[in-house]
Amino acid sequence: MKTRDRINAALKTAMKEKQAGRLSTLRLINAAIKDRDIAARGTEDDAPGGVSDEAVRQILGRMVKQRQESVRAYEEGGRLELADREREEIEIITEFLPRQLSEAETDRAIDEAIARNSASSIRDMGRVMSDLKSRHAGQMDFGAVGPRVKDRLA
Repeated sequence: MKTRDRINAALKTAMKEKQAGRLSTLRLINAAIKDRDIAARGTEDDAPGGVSDEAVRQILGRMVKQRQESVRAYEEGGRLELADREREEIEIITEFLPRQLSEAETDRAIDEAIARNSASSIRDMGRVMSDLKSRHAGQMDFGAVGPRVKDRLA
């Protein structure tokens, strides 16, 4: 089932079960996807059913990252109730993302990408990161993976 269909099914369920917080978050997700659909009209990304599943996962990943930054800001400002609300939204959004790789799986994926690209120096980092992003999009935090790849290639 496509991610968009799973989100719509969850939205209907949240409406039926009167889950106000969950419904609000799912509506935000749908609005972001529809915005992307509208922006893609008339471009090469324009598809009959809307943007691709990969684009939907990118939108969700961006939404999670925004909320993680908000949690940090709210905690620094002493607004713990707002930080908790953002964490709840993160949980809801991540339900629709692929499972995140564990530390060991991430290390294995980095090693395999380095081997596949015959990377031997820091100059090869771009190719390795590109390989990881194409194979493991949405499954790892590339902000955290970058320094680990750099350490291995240094």
